[in-house]
Amino acid sequence: MLTDTNGFGADNSGAGSIAAARLAAQDGAALLPGVRIEVISADHQNRPDTGSAIARQWIDRERVNAIVDVPNSAVALAVNGAVRGAANTVFLNSGAGTSELTGKQCSPNTVQWTYDTWALAHGTVRALMQRGARRWFFITADYAFGHSLENEATRILAAAGGTSLGDVQHPVATTDFSSYLLQAQSSDAQVIALANASNDTVNSVKQAAEFGVGRGKQSLAALLIMLPDVDAIGLRAAQGLYLTEPFYWDLNAGTRAFSDRFAAVTGGRRPSMIQAGVYASLLHYFKAVKAADTTAASQVMRQMETIPTDDALFGHGMIRPDGRAVHDMYLFQIKTPAESKGRWDYYKLVQTIPAAEAFRPMRDGGCPLVVGAADPTVK
Repeated sequence: MLTDTNGFGADNSGAGSIAAARLAAQDGAALLPGVRIEVISADHQNRPDTGSAIARQWIDRERVNAIVDVPNSAVALAVNGAVRGAANTVFLNSGAGTSELTGKQCSPNTVQWTYDTWALAHGTVRALMQRGARRWFFITADYAFGHSLENEATRILAAAGGTSLGDVQHPVATTDFSSYLLQAQSSDAQVIALANASNDTVNSVKQAAEFGVGRGKQSLAALLIMLPDVDAIGLRAAQGLYLTEPFYWDLNAGTRAFSDRFAAVTGGRRPSMIQAGVYASLLHYFKAVKAADTTAASQVMRQMETIPTDDALFGHGMIRPDGRAVHDMYLFQIKTPAESKGRWDYYKLVQTIPAAEAFRPMRDGGCPLVVGAADPTVK
């Protein structure tokens, strides 16, 4: 478990991701009787060099078979490079959103399980454009994930006849968004889009509510916002925001059952999509190890692609040859305080985005592993 236990991504991953991994290890023990499954963890401190160094040590000295989670896209890309070509180690990414992991930097050792910038931007931008919002302004986190998210959104806008009126970039872990928000508010944009994550999203939404940004003729869209973020913001400030996610704890009986197990070991918290992705990706990995009867990375990856993904959290899906796990995504809207029945009851389902439409077509990603290959999600 290579995660962020103390930084801006800790609430959405961190200790909760470690708890999800331990739950997966419990269930994996039933699939692999007689096999000892050990969960170890480290904090990458949101530094690519630190994440890469830890990954290389785990591979070379500690014989780690799977590196999981890794929030922060810059760190994930560094770890992706460290794991590439490892004989007995795979990278199961749940925490990072950059679509480069299944694009130009795809790896035969890497699966991107939960979400990516293409899927987030596609779901949210398309929904708001259908409501007539064609002029956008972006407040973007100045690192790989933020740039990727904005780039995906602007491509979708342009393809559908929309326009980006500009952007402003902020450092990670910014506490004062006032100048960025006021600059966006003074634009002629119909939508002010937040291309950031975790505490940056929390702070920007809170301050937007204080300044009245996103009210009236302008809308505020958080291109990545997760359940712990909404909990930290509060419904009064977050209400009405649209978001795209592949998991919500109260979506169905299966998601509720897992979330009850998760809550029992996390003091009553409900899982984020990243934490759910940690569990589901590891469960599929254990199934593949059982089928392959080895931890050799090439054989396990082959089985992960061969065996359909099927779990109570993400439903039916598959892993493509470019490493993209494909499953349904959902467009949600954050409830008003009056609509919510209590803590964690924050989302209402607006639309289901089928798996075949939810992620970037494989031919468009530029992954060198699949040049000329048929996309298995295209019938």
